Amino acid sequence: MTAPAIELKGISKAFGPVQANKDISISVMPGTIHGIIGENGAGKSTLMSILYGFYKADKGEIFIKGTKTQIPDSQAAIAVGIGMVFQHFKLVENFSVLENIILGAEEGVLLRPSLAKARKELAHLAKEYELNIDPDALIENLSVGHQQRVEILKALYRRADILILDEPTGVLTPAEADQLFRILDRLRDEGKTIILITHKLREIMDITDTVSVMRRGEMTATVKTSETSPEALAELMVGRKVLLRVDKVPATPGKTVLEIKGLRVIDDKGVERVKGIDLTVRAGEILGIAGVAGNGQSELLEVLGGFAEGTGSIRVNCVALPLSGKGADGQARRHAGIAHVPEDRQREGLIMDYTAWENIVFGYHLDPEYQSGLLMDNTGIQTLAQEKMDRFDVRPPHPKLAAKNFSGGNQQKIVLAREIERNPDLLLVGQPTRGVDIGAIEFIHQQIVNLRDQGKAILLVSVELEEILSLADRVAVMFDGHIMGERAPDQTDETELGLLMAGITEMPDKPIIQAIDEQFDHQQKEREGEQNG
Repeated sequence: MTAPAIELKGISKAFGPVQANKDISISVMPGTIHGIIGENGAGKSTLMSILYGFYKADKGEIFIKGTKTQIPDSQAAIAVGIGMVFQHFKLVENFSVLENIILGAEEGVLLRPSLAKARKELAHLAKEYELNIDPDALIENLSVGHQQRVEILKALYRRADILILDEPTGVLTPAEADQLFRILDRLRDEGKTIILITHKLREIMDITDTVSVMRRGEMTATVKTSETSPEALAELMVGRKVLLRVDKVPATPGKTVLEIKGLRVIDDKGVERVKGIDLTVRAGEILGIAGVAGNGQSELLEVLGGFAEGTGSIRVNCVALPLSGKGADGQARRHAGIAHVPEDRQREGLIMDYTAWENIVFGYHLDPEYQSGLLMDNTGIQTLAQEKMDRFDVRPPHPKLAAKNFSGGNQQKIVLAREIERNPDLLLVGQPTRGVDIGAIEFIHQQIVNLRDQGKAILLVSVELEEILSLADRVAVMFDGHIMGERAPDQTDETELGLLMAGITEMPDKPIIQAIDEQFDHQQKEREGEQNG
């Protein structure tokens, strides 16, 4: 009988009082794709970090191909044939592809022989697995999809038989994700074992052979993918039935609330991130901005929210807003009727060491309703905070608990409670469910729809195309600082939006992934020209 490629027995790991993994056992057969899903904080990444040698388990055993194995560090993991592609890539940005491939795997003190060998091996691997990439390109000039290819090539160059991928499609266009799955299929057919960590149930159903579900640090079930469903997996993840679709009626848009004309944004390095875009958002509608991260969406939100300066014209309710200098800050934006749920809740939405009740009034703390004479009405604020936490199902519902002690989903609910309950005319929402549990996603989506149904205008930015298509009444796609086009969700599909996300406005007369590669190669050359110029 074939031994499992990986077998973990009784793995436990605690960080202080937090039990990240509790007595976990899992068996992964060779030549299969094994999915691991679970809510944020369920312990998935901790378990894989133990397997890859980043953490040492408090107790338990690891078997690789039937042999009990000690993995004290990542070098030991690589030595037994384990490779890992992290959600946040481990690449040196000012090194070339080739230099990143051999980094840590050099042979001898002279680099020239290692580079020559790597170049030859890289050409073979790229051809065999459709991972075509310029070995001399600098990482900083590559798209995120191409950077992911480098990470996979790194693992294959080190002769990995077991490949762990952590949320691999979060930064890819649909066409790039499809190509990744074709690559994984080919790797599986050649006998390699793949562990896929993802929160996307559709991906689990499409690509895996077996799936394990984790909840609160424990393994709750392992099932054959062909014998389950997204609804059943969601219920295993959260312990209750979950509505996986957004329940909403068609929008009835009213007057124009937000009007943007010729908006340009240049970052602190002198790079133009937003390149003269025009947009409108009307009352009672959700405009979704789709695109791969890093194409100007963040800068758009920052200018609208008063975090950055720009040029052009922005009007809210027909009133022009300053784009620089006095009156262009967050406080002025709030007075103009704009509420903002930023993309990074921990850096821009909360002060992590402060309590929930303090965070719930930040930005609005000078409002008369929160004052008592010359001082803030702390008792009254805490009462209001308790009411908001109850309405938004923040758990635990303790206003005096520091923000850092809440899970990611509950931190997001605190920010949403603060911004939505201000009854804004325009709500800016960046990555509303990033790192959020599937149960909280259902709640957050409904709150956004409820605000739309109250006649408010909403600008939604998300890298999750499925989220955009579910929530938005109109979809605008950004690529390289430009608006590539607008579509109605019921008159488009992921293929068309994916092409727009890659800067391609018409269906190409060649394979889609080839067209995307050529587009990114053209963009890379333009960037190199700007750097050399």
